[in-house]
Amino acid sequence: MSNAVIFSFGAVLLVSLMSLIGLSTISVNKSFLKKIIMFLVSLAAGTLIGDVFFHILPELFEEVADTNLIMIGVIIGIMTFFFLEKILHWHHCHQPDEHNHMHPVAINNLFADGLHNLIDGTIIASSFSISTEIGIATTIAVILHEIPQEIGDFGVLIHSGLSRRTALFFNFLSASLAFLGAGIAFVLGDIATENSYMLLSFAGGGFIYLAIADLFPELKVEDNLKKSIIQFLIVVLGIVLMFGLQYLE
Repeated sequence: MSNAVIFSFGAVLLVSLMSLIGLSTISVNKSFLKKIIMFLVSLAAGTLIGDVFFHILPELFEEVADTNLIMIGVIIGIMTFFFLEKILHWHHCHQPDEHNHMHPVAINNLFADGLHNLIDGTIIASSFSISTEIGIATTIAVILHEIPQEIGDFGVLIHSGLSRRTALFFNFLSASLAFLGAGIAFVLGDIATENSYMLLSFAGGGFIYLAIADLFPELKVEDNLKKSIIQFLIVVLGIVLMFGLQYLE
């Protein structure tokens, strides 16, 4: 087994462990966690928007000459998520329940995030195939990018009615798709790398839909002015975090 393969899967494991960052909230009092859930949802909305417009789209514009292909992928992503909700009669739940079953917001979030993690795995593996230095730099960039997003994702799953342990399990399961992405990159080589923009643009469309159609309506339910202002500022914070991270990559 080559060093590139060993380093790649080691890096993917490290990145996947970022999904367990929600462990820090396991010991938090349940009533307190309920109070901060909507603030975590706010952070998720901000990081998703920031991720698309400061990371995903700029990266795609650099790699793909025909920008129409990117826009088509984004639109397909948005329409696919809309279609799924309509055809399956999914609906939103504004208050978390105690039945530990998964609501549409969580399913959409896991689906889009899983695609993104799959792509991250292919990017990391492709980078280590070029050189160890580039692979390490790419891994650091992915980790910095994942931390705020994983915190927000965990909040979305909790808000959707899952227990903390179940939310951690599904978040880690989604993150583990990066291993599949790395495996695909090594098996298919340049073919996987060159065509990853299709999945990435689709995931970007999914993230836009999640933020605008799923998470923002959840936040609009809040009618307390002070809490609404705080939620707005946290959304902005998520966007600013993603904006700042591009300068560390």
